[in-house]
Amino acid sequence: MSVNQQDLDPDSSTDMEDVTNAEEELIKECDEMWKDMEECQKKLSLVGTETLTDSNAQLSLLIMQVKCLTAELSQWQKENPEIVPLNEEVLVTLGEEEFQKLRHDLELVLSTLQSKNEKLKEDLEREQQWLEEQQQILESLNVLHSELKNQVVTISESRILDELNTKMHDIKEYKEKLLITLGEFLEDHFPLPDRNVKKKKKKTNIQESTAQLITLHEMLEILLNRLFDVPHDPYVKISDSFWPPYIELLLRNGIALRHPEDPTQIRLEAFHQ
Repeated sequence: MSVNQQDLDPDSSTDMEDVTNAEEELIKECDEMWKDMEECQKKLSLVGTETLTDSNAQLSLLIMQVKCLTAELSQWQKENPEIVPLNEEVLVTLGEEEFQKLRHDLELVLSTLQSKNEKLKEDLEREQQWLEEQQQILESLNVLHSELKNQVVTISESRILDELNTKMHDIKEYKEKLLITLGEFLEDHFPLPDRNVKKKKKKTNIQESTAQLITLHEMLEILLNRLFDVPHDPYVKISDSFWPPYIELLLRNGIALRHPEDPTQIRLEAFHQ
């Protein structure tokens, strides 16, 4: 009867042999993994209890992985592998379970992608709204720029020249007024020496000796013209027409300066520099 059963079901013995071979290979692989872990454990035990630094962080992680693998291997050694019969019903059941698991995983991935797509759509709507607002602002600014550009009055060169000429004319008039006022002030307060002499005899003698004297106004005008006409050599030779008290007045008040090498020459202080 047993011989007949073996003749009727020749694949059953082959399946049993495959299962046995698979079990032996699994046990062999577990033994090799166990040996490798023991060697790692020995190497790690040689390290001792030294303090791990930042550079040894990876070694610490490997130690934790070894411990986890050791516990998992120990658990697998305690359990006996369950031999699954290789018939059509079992294979179909396993296939359905794997398919359901794969379907569940794909549904999770699909749900995650859909949620991300919704978030991206919301972000896109916000960006589009912001872009529309910026475009409206840009259009408003362009309109304002066009209006301001049309309102700008083009100033011609002739108008600029007329304005400059007017300003120069006003400055010249103001300068002339200042010079006239200065001249009147100097003539009133700094007259020539013969104007304060009352006696006729003395007055006649002084007029003879001061006939060539010039006023303080004329003296300042000479010094000023020399300063602007010949700025590299502004000194003026002191002549007999310069009244010495006026020269001393200008020098003491810092209005005029003597030549450092020739005391007979003076110049006007350059207040404009």
